[in-house]
Amino acid sequence: MTTPAPFDKIALLNQTFSGLDDEELRDLASLTELHTYPPDCVLCHEGAYEEVFYIIASGQAETTKKISDNEGQRLLRMAGPGDYFGEMALIQKAPRAATVRTVSDCTVLEMGKADFEAMLSRSPRMALSIIRSTLDRMRSNDQMAIAELQRTNKVLAMLDRNKLEFIQVAAHELRTPLTVIKGYMSVLKFNPGIRADATLAEVLEGIEKGSERMHEIVNAMLDVTRIDSEKLQLHPVPVPVKSVVNDTVRDVLRSASGRHLTINIEHDADTPTINADPTMIQKALYHLVMNAVKYTPDGKEVTIRTRPVVMDKNRPGVEVVVKDQGIGLDPEHHELIFEKFYQVGAVALHSSSKTAFKGGGPGLGLAIARGVARAHGGKLWVESPGHDEVNYPGSTFFLQLPVDPQAPDGAARA
Repeated sequence: MTTPAPFDKIALLNQTFSGLDDEELRDLASLTELHTYPPDCVLCHEGAYEEVFYIIASGQAETTKKISDNEGQRLLRMAGPGDYFGEMALIQKAPRAATVRTVSDCTVLEMGKADFEAMLSRSPRMALSIIRSTLDRMRSNDQMAIAELQRTNKVLAMLDRNKLEFIQVAAHELRTPLTVIKGYMSVLKFNPGIRADATLAEVLEGIEKGSERMHEIVNAMLDVTRIDSEKLQLHPVPVPVKSVVNDTVRDVLRSASGRHLTINIEHDADTPTINADPTMIQKALYHLVMNAVKYTPDGKEVTIRTRPVVMDKNRPGVEVVVKDQGIGLDPEHHELIFEKFYQVGAVALHSSSKTAFKGGGPGLGLAIARGVARAHGGKLWVESPGHDEVNYPGSTFFLQLPVDPQAPDGAARA
């Protein structure tokens, strides 16, 4: 920092704050000091508590803000003669919201916090001028941020569409060889030589279980693409919710027979039959119950309750509650878990199993369940006090479906 040659402060301040009278200009000039800085000198440090107000007399400075570790600094604006900065931190008694750095030799008028506050209290016109300029700057920053968000959303939408198209192609490509494998397995199962050889029979059983697991994942991939592309075709018929829940629990218990879990079912006597697509409702319930099983330790319980409810707009409906005694879920994950492919925790630490405790998977089940709920005009959400693998607070999922489906825009009816 150097002390510059004499400078006409009054002329600069008159340019910066229009409407001030001569006395106000002289008072303001007397409270400022003139300094010159070389290029690449930081005048304001983002996040720091600093007590200086700056007005540029000559040269240029840039204002940048750190967006993230990956994106680094983003340029907000360039400032030149007559522009000022640092006022918001002084007014709000807050840290600097951005970094200001000189890009050339830059001469500035500087005013300390106490003098700045005193001048604002003595000169309402200066305060009003600063307010106008600050609001204009905030509006400009907002418009820049909105434009950036719009560009980002377009890119994300394109990437999401490409991902869906890839999933759809991959699922169809996998389906063909799987069909061939299952066909040959059916032939081999009836081969006398294989049936007589216990080792070969065991190998064939393992291949069959693996292909069934792959077939289930492929179907889930196709389901999620239909839901996301709003091509899910519903075929509503009367669906007895209590019976579907009972059947789903039996299927899950067979798959998780070695887990020593207890699944309690509590049906309200007035639980209604609903008009819905039975296949999709069964899939939604299966994924919800299987999710509870996967995140509940061996020997603990899962409870499923059904009851009638009144939904929004006074629509009669049914509520299915799936409550586990598992590891729980932190609030920041309560919405994210319904996004396709989202996994809580380190994926590398999960075992690749359909029913094992914290077993891995494609991360599609809850996305499908919510998609099914929305396609029927219902909703699905989770409540949990937080993640805790010592006390196991558990999670509770709430699925609400109307008695008569009312699909949102874009959902199809057969």
